[in-house]
Amino acid sequence: MTIEIDSGSGFCFGVTRAIGKAEEELATGGRLYCLGDIVHNSREVERLQALGLTTIDHEQFNALRSTNVLLRAHGEPPATYHQAEANDIHLIDATCPVVLHLQERIRHEYEAAGRHGRQIVIFGKRGHAEVLGLVGQTEGTAIVIESLDEARHLDFSRDIALYSQTTKSVEDFRHIVEYIKDHISPSATFTFHDTICRQVANRLPHIRDFASRHDIVFFVCGQKSSNGRVLFSECLRANPHSFMIDSPDDIAASQLSDVAAPRSIGICGATSTPKWLMEQCRQRIEELLK
Repeated sequence: MTIEIDSGSGFCFGVTRAIGKAEEELATGGRLYCLGDIVHNSREVERLQALGLTTIDHEQFNALRSTNVLLRAHGEPPATYHQAEANDIHLIDATCPVVLHLQERIRHEYEAAGRHGRQIVIFGKRGHAEVLGLVGQTEGTAIVIESLDEARHLDFSRDIALYSQTTKSVEDFRHIVEYIKDHISPSATFTFHDTICRQVANRLPHIRDFASRHDIVFFVCGQKSSNGRVLFSECLRANPHSFMIDSPDDIAASQLSDVAAPRSIGICGATSTPKWLMEQCRQRIEELLK
């Protein structure tokens, strides 16, 4: 029996950078707040809370004065920065550079679109922190679509500029692009911008290959991770003997017998899954196999 932890799983660059900034600030001994969960993994959030990080929501943020607040990798809308300035809050901005660049592109698009009546459409999860930050660049006017079905309801008589949340599926984005191309009015223009992070997107074929090489697969992921759900669906498609778990406690002996005489077990995870948690899952499996 072999147990392999996927070397390609674990924190993406943006998450690693945000956690590094938090740890650096916490090491000084000062108080640090984080606007929203720093990462969509409850175990990592708990670890940082033990070091002194306090997670707050926007209502609590608006009540703060003269303190330090970390902005996580997902990014924030302009209103958050304006509120911080008004309340003398020092922001430690850990917005992922990829997300920050996308925000700038959408803001410039909005400034130009105002003169032409162009629709700015964002392919993303409605209400997701990153998407809220992107829509905020357009003063709330951008149209968010979550699927090809929703794209069918766009106004094809008007110009459309399409962007994507950085963690969406490249394949789904391309299907939406082709549909709009086929239905846009000859009198309207359509521009599209593939703004999907390739560090995240490239994990799809990798996770598919990893899952197919093992008899049983444990996908470690926080319940709030949309990226995790996308990756797990690929994992499950490649290997029906795949289980999504949040922690080592979720691993049961019955799952290890899901395949008769398994020879290999794989452990992988989302861009929000810490390596130390996957290692704990390996230890749990080893204990159950004794």
